[in-house]
Amino acid sequence: MAKSLYQTLEISENASADEIKKAYRKLARKYHPDINKEPGAEDKFKEINAAYEVLSDENKKAQYDRFGDSMFGGQSFHDFRNAQGNMDINDILSHIFGQGGFGAGTSQNFHSSFGRGFGGFGDFGGFGGGVDNDILDSITIPFESALLGGSYHYSGKGGEFTIKIPSGIRDNETIRLKDKGAKTRYGTGDLLLKVRVAPNPEYSIDGDDLLKDIEVPLKLALFGGKMKVSTLQKDITITIPQNTKNGQKLRIKELGLKNRKTQYVGNLYLRIKVVLPKVEDLSPELKEMLQTQLTD
Repeated sequence: MAKSLYQTLEISENASADEIKKAYRKLARKYHPDINKEPGAEDKFKEINAAYEVLSDENKKAQYDRFGDSMFGGQSFHDFRNAQGNMDINDILSHIFGQGGFGAGTSQNFHSSFGRGFGGFGDFGGFGGGVDNDILDSITIPFESALLGGSYHYSGKGGEFTIKIPSGIRDNETIRLKDKGAKTRYGTGDLLLKVRVAPNPEYSIDGDDLLKDIEVPLKLALFGGKMKVSTLQKDITITIPQNTKNGQKLRIKELGLKNRKTQYVGNLYLRIKVVLPKVEDLSPELKEMLQTQLTD
């Protein structure tokens, strides 16, 4: 069960009261708006204070330890708070941890501004107010779909239908499908799909970049030349420079992953694996020449 408030204070879920206080003081000093003028510092400071308000209160902490980020509809507190726009962070906490249990004191205006209210409490006995009609599920998509996008036939808790996979999606990202959740008298919820990207034996991911190993014959590595390489997007022809070394990387621009926030497309790096010929396949003359001319 995810518990992002502990991550906000950069502590473990088993942290003692003293460790919580110590972590809070350290981070509060670091991000205090009077000290830290960087963009986002003030918002970070508010989140740190909110996390401490919950984790330093015995009753609030007990509730949060039980339900975790289910109290925020399965999102991290940071993402949940951002989704509420300009609503004051203290108002958010007061409605979640208000007197009398979850949702206590919820006004009509508050409920309408949050759509379906705070997800995650509807099935918890003894707590009134919120109704969780969002459905959480997960899917595993091919590596190629993460890179190129495409369609995926979903069959699970939310029903059966085809969904669109955006290019550049990453492992552990969540796709929200509006009105594909549970139907209640409060409305229809959303389907939240956590995405798992299946590994590809030929590629590894480094940020927005991809890395692929390619085998290059010794002759080509020594004297240079051109060779064809298959990528997930297309077949390309690359130039191998003279005296290419084993492990050397060649950059192919914009054949990496798309960053969906910045629209930047990363690069593909081809790592050279020089293939040595077998000595027994060499002619006696060539073996003798190599033994004579090659230095230790």
